[in-house]
Amino acid sequence: MTEALLTEIRAALRGPVLTREPMSRHTTWRIGGPADLFLCPADRDDLRLALGLLRREKIPWQVIGKGSNLLVADGGIRGAVIELSSLARLDFSAAPMVRAEAGVRLMSLIRESCRRGLGGLEQMAGIPGTLGGAVVMNAGAGFQYIGRLVRTLVLAGADGEEHWTAEQVRFAYRTTSLPADRVVVAAELKLVPADAEGLQEEIRQRLLLRRRSQGVGRPNAGSVFKNPPGQQAWKLIDRAGLRGAVVGGAQVSERHSNFIVNNGGASAADVIDLMAQIQDRVYRQSGIALEPEVRIAGEV
Repeated sequence: MTEALLTEIRAALRGPVLTREPMSRHTTWRIGGPADLFLCPADRDDLRLALGLLRREKIPWQVIGKGSNLLVADGGIRGAVIELSSLARLDFSAAPMVRAEAGVRLMSLIRESCRRGLGGLEQMAGIPGTLGGAVVMNAGAGFQYIGRLVRTLVLAGADGEEHWTAEQVRFAYRTTSLPADRVVVAAELKLVPADAEGLQEEIRQRLLLRRRSQGVGRPNAGSVFKNPPGQQAWKLIDRAGLRGAVVGGAQVSERHSNFIVNNGGASAADVIDLMAQIQDRVYRQSGIALEPEVRIAGEV
């Protein structure tokens, strides 16, 4: 990227424009090489302008939320990374329909909804990240999934915004059919009126349960592998004798064996090697192929 182009991008956008930004600062694993370009659009107009500039210059891009489900390789990311924390508007004026921008923290949305006596999200209490990330991966817990609540989505591209209905999106277990060249910028969710005190007690219980079972005490990305049909990934890993297994600075958590923790100085290569060992051992022991839930990005 030329200095002239970088100057143009910085002049055009109101949000921060960083170069060679270490992605270890933006992932919950605290792992990852540098992104060539790191953009933080000030709002949706800024985002559309950024997407237009990136398309014009043929610069590849990808979006991150809070980096809670992401492993960035040690070689970093070529092209641009877009971070959407400034898109954080939340609107309850049409309750029980709720409108929220993609950068809203999922836990903030859950707490505020339950405080207002709106249910449907409470079982997801404790899931990290943003609403946009939750929509893209169809996050869920218990019997609740974000895709079941979505009524419309606003997607942004280089040519502007589009409104999609839930019927246009194929929500499935930990995945959606959203196009790769669009960014989720907002969602409309239909929640359910319920007792506010009961909902907030559900949040307290869910958070307590998560702390007991998933409070691993080290940087991590949450569940590393998806649960196979009718199975629980952590049990398969446990049965394969891999609880506590170590590669370099990466370790299968002693507390929850579907978590890999960064014990300090772990590289992405350590995590990838440990993931491969888990998949191999579990397959040989049970015949089940574990599929990663975390997204791996960048160059090794």
